[in-house]
Amino acid sequence: MHSLLTRLRPAWLCHVPTCLLCRAPGGDLSICASCEAELPWLGGHCSICALPLVTHGLPCGDCLKRPPPFQRVEAPWRYAFPVDSLITRFKHQSHWPLGRLLGELLTRHLEHGFSEGLPRPAALLPVPLAAPRLRQRGFNQALMLARWLGDELDIPLRSDWLKRIEDGPPQQGLDAAARRRNLRRAFALAPGVDVRGQHLALVDDVLTTGTTAAALARLLVRAGAERVDVYCLARTPRPGEP
Repeated sequence: MHSLLTRLRPAWLCHVPTCLLCRAPGGDLSICASCEAELPWLGGHCSICALPLVTHGLPCGDCLKRPPPFQRVEAPWRYAFPVDSLITRFKHQSHWPLGRLLGELLTRHLEHGFSEGLPRPAALLPVPLAAPRLRQRGFNQALMLARWLGDELDIPLRSDWLKRIEDGPPQQGLDAAARRRNLRRAFALAPGVDVRGQHLALVDDVLTTGTTAAALARLLVRAGAERVDVYCLARTPRPGEP
């Protein structure tokens, strides 16, 4: 009887996910197996900051010389085509279904990491936007990602713990030194927030030089956080590297 009802079900009730990249029938997510396989998966990378490397499981030279205040970066992809285009359309053109798809794939990546021994954080903290930029864009893409991750992974979202108190020029296009100067005194913990002894994870879309993540992680560690990780969609290679 069940199979008969299935055959008789109207076509409009039989929803088959469509790949958002090529429009072919997708799988359980809105991406087909072929397009998913062709995404720029990270592969070898630094065991701390996730910088793309030839080797796997070792820290890069920068992390050895100057260990960052965060413990580990988790990112599924290199910032390369088509992921770079998908993130841009999500972030700057409000193509939220693309962001949701990337968030679902990041969820899978993290679930696999947790099954392999990656410690689960006590809370997710989205990287905050300054009020003028939030008004201009209309939404915070890091907050949207963190909300999707929190719902799927059953990890509490603390969207009001971190505040952007100074709004300098956009980080994009600045070199590492300028990024660090731009972020001095840019962030603060909300009054009354106690992070002592907690394992926390910052959520953002892309990790480039890591200066924003480092500034926020340093703030949390100085406030007593036991561990800070970073969850993002993509990691950029060094300038000039493919």
